[in-house]
Amino acid sequence: MGSILRKLILVLLLFGLAGTAGELLLLGHFEDWRQKLPLLAFGLGVLASLAALFRPGRASLRVLQIVMVGFVATGLLGLYYHYTGNAEFEVEMRPAIRGFELVWESLRGATPALAPGTMIQFGLLGLLHTFRHPLLQDANG
Repeated sequence: MGSILRKLILVLLLFGLAGTAGELLLLGHFEDWRQKLPLLAFGLGVLASLAALFRPGRASLRVLQIVMVGFVATGLLGLYYHYTGNAEFEVEMRPAIRGFELVWESLRGATPALAPGTMIQFGLLGLLHTFRHPLLQDANG
């Protein structure tokens, strides 16, 4: 993968991180510790991405990889929290709801159940930047 493409991936990642973090702040996504996790991840993601962009090296790329794996984990956790929150609300409103109807209504609930998937996408994009990066290759090949 060419160095220009790598830089473009990183710039795309930075735009996505900044935009999504801004949206979460505007939505007031900081009521409890679970809602603060993605904001912390976005802060770390911006710092790690900037370091990889302006000071590319083995250490900054490893930090980016670690942070991006954290993004994938945080996104999976967010999917769980969003979905279960919606499911609990649906069961509270309609105690008899079960099966596919519960799943369907939970996915369409007030909390966007699939929105945390964006964090997974950002994590994978950051990992793509580091995939077979020349600075991470062993000296022996």
